[in-house]
Amino acid sequence: MFFSRHAIAREPDADTTYWKSKYESALGFSQTLLVNWVKGGEKTSYSTNFMLNIYKDYQRKNLSWNNYLGVAYGVAKQQSITNLRKTDDKINFLTKGGIYAWKNWDYTGFFEFKSQFDEGFAYPNDSVQISRFMAPGYFQLSIGMNYKPINYFSVFVSPVGARLTVVTDTALTHRKEGAYGIFGDNTTLWQVGGSINAIFKRDIMKNVNLMSKLDIFSNYRDKPEKIIVSWENNVLMKVNKYISVNISTILIYDDKAIAVENTGKFSEILQFRETFGIGLAYTIFH
Repeated sequence: MFFSRHAIAREPDADTTYWKSKYESALGFSQTLLVNWVKGGEKTSYSTNFMLNIYKDYQRKNLSWNNYLGVAYGVAKQQSITNLRKTDDKINFLTKGGIYAWKNWDYTGFFEFKSQFDEGFAYPNDSVQISRFMAPGYFQLSIGMNYKPINYFSVFVSPVGARLTVVTDTALTHRKEGAYGIFGDNTTLWQVGGSINAIFKRDIMKNVNLMSKLDIFSNYRDKPEKIIVSWENNVLMKVNKYISVNISTILIYDDKAIAVENTGKFSEILQFRETFGIGLAYTIFH
């Protein structure tokens, strides 16, 4: 959540509370039981997912510092499958600091890290591993301008920055198709280019909060027209203080992050994931 410079600047100079914080968490469960179900299906299945978002923002005079940490993890178990299967797995840390330039613009530095906690496999084949922590890991460091016309929406535009992809497991990079654009004994891929990073977060109606985050990167050195896109949405609907409905989606286009045996077709490069959960939730403002 990114707070308005103009709203905070009106606070008295004696007020030393320059930090604004928000913590969102949700824990969801689902269970299915079928008995003599003539239409077929798994007799029993269970799933659970966890989500935590932390926003911490600092504003004092012409300086601003915005921080976001989002983590999520989910697993499912079906009667016909021995092992748990991962359904959601995310680590996302973002920080950007700015100095006021003019009107709604700041001179800004931007850093972001993305990865996952656990191993991932090419389901239904549980023996083909395709990811784990820091395989891949993504780092982006950019400088540019941040535009914030209102307190719940901002856009960071950078003409130059670096994007680093890391795959620490060389068993993945030695596959014939490589892993996330990395091949052989290499473990890193550097890209230099321009980026746009936008975030929208507000209550769109009573007890319904939307966070939408769009990241776009173009690699100047190799096929700049093939931009990397990540668009994440999270809707948190509060039934009451402790019960909520959470819907999250993420759409990714990255021609270097392809599935095993991918033929390179657009439909196979485009990634999409949706998670729906009903369960416990808690939000804290500070």
